[in-house]
Amino acid sequence: MNRTDCPEVKVPFPVFFVIGAVSLAENLLVVVAVIGNRNLHSPMYCFICSLAAFNTIASLTKTWENLMMVLADVGQLEKRGTSETKLDDVMDSLLCMSFVGSIFSFLAIAVDRYITIFHALRYHNIMTMKRAGVILGAIWTSGGVLAVLMVKFFDFKFIMICFVVFFIVSLVVICFLYVYMFMLARIHAKSIAALPDGSRGRGALTLTILFGAFVVCWAPFFLHLIIITVCPMNPYCECYRSLFQLHVVLMMSHALIDPAIYAFRSVELRHTFKKMLLCSECQ
Repeated sequence: MNRTDCPEVKVPFPVFFVIGAVSLAENLLVVVAVIGNRNLHSPMYCFICSLAAFNTIASLTKTWENLMMVLADVGQLEKRGTSETKLDDVMDSLLCMSFVGSIFSFLAIAVDRYITIFHALRYHNIMTMKRAGVILGAIWTSGGVLAVLMVKFFDFKFIMICFVVFFIVSLVVICFLYVYMFMLARIHAKSIAALPDGSRGRGALTLTILFGAFVVCWAPFFLHLIIITVCPMNPYCECYRSLFQLHVVLMMSHALIDPAIYAFRSVELRHTFKKMLLCSECQ
């Protein structure tokens, strides 16, 4: 038996519920704003909608799972019942899909920003709405398939290692793309400054902020998975694992942070939010 002096840190269910409810409202607001404003009907905002949808799935899934745990603690559900186990697999699949889909969405946004900055004159020929739709279809299909495979074979250490490696490799690839963009942006500084309001430069910076928030919020959770794989019986590792619920709260908080970044960095989206919330042009 693993021995440790670190007690498990418990987070009250209302915290999960509040985070899930607020993030759901925020991300739905993003989706409705993009759909309702024709000025936002562009590939980049389609990818942002996709990211908002994956954030919503992650928050709802963890809120749902914690509700089931509360019901199980009071004897309303069987912790190891057949139907409960299947439902837990579904929720784990949705959570994995939200993670994989978020990574792919970030990659799609990064590529879109790269084309916008360095191939501005050919952007509308390269990144059409039709191609954006194909990319979104591929993101959601691959995310769903990979999530099911990860959950179904997660008991195999090889699958867990692949899951962690996928996370690390994805971070490296996207970070490399960001660094490459900013290096080229410095080389073409005069051209970038000549663009209207420096909007393209702001787009790259917004993407960097979004990705940084993603890494900060999800990294502790994946460190937890690495610890499970590398040192499952070490008491020091067990101390870190005792903070698992805090890691989940941080992971769910990512869905709260993203819409705030959209609103802060995008003038058009911020204006749309104000119109929707204040109904300034309602008849």
